[in-house]
Amino acid sequence: MSLLTTLLAGVLFGLALAAPPGPMNAIIAEESVQRGWTAGFRAGLGAMAADVLFFGLAVVGLVAVVDRSPTLQRGLFLVGGLLMLYFAVGAARSADGQFDGTTPDRSRGFSKTFLLSLTNPYQILFWLTAGVGLLTPGVVDVLAAATERLSGLVVVETGHPALVAGLFGGVAAWILVFPAALVAARSRIDVLAPAIAYGSAAVLGGFGLYFLIAAF
Repeated sequence: MSLLTTLLAGVLFGLALAAPPGPMNAIIAEESVQRGWTAGFRAGLGAMAADVLFFGLAVVGLVAVVDRSPTLQRGLFLVGGLLMLYFAVGAARSADGQFDGTTPDRSRGFSKTFLLSLTNPYQILFWLTAGVGLLTPGVVDVLAAATERLSGLVVVETGHPALVAGLFGGVAAWILVFPAALVAARSRIDVLAPAIAYGSAAVLGGFGLYFLIAAF
């Protein structure tokens, strides 16, 4: 029972990590409505590939190097901010384009999200904090704090392969379903695509400026 609970907890954690609005989902949305589901899925894979990389680096302890180097953190903020502003300009320029789900090969979504993830200090810090907690062997009794009668009902094993598998399974589910939900709105795509492109540009631009301010 604890194995199933651990797996489901990982899935929920992965969805909670992937679903909130932000620069990655902005790019996934832009790619999906302009080039189709395949392009949106590829963009999601770029962000997920970076998480897999950070997971590996966290396992061997290399991610902690960033935490000990304020100069490196500022550099990541600077590069990440400039990249986001660059992609924001591209998203705004593409807002007048038509949806073309038949040409997903023109997509650069994978490289966009992968590069942004690699220069995103917050994503690295996640694997330094919550990520380390997930990897450290232990047991979390989720409902024990609420009442003793619920103690032992929902037990999650941290550091267990099922938790990690569930986490990446939740992320994979999001990058499958989110682009599909956007593409399903084909009947309104002429209105939806420009709105999402401009929205993506605004999100990327806002985060880009924030990152640049943080760098200095």
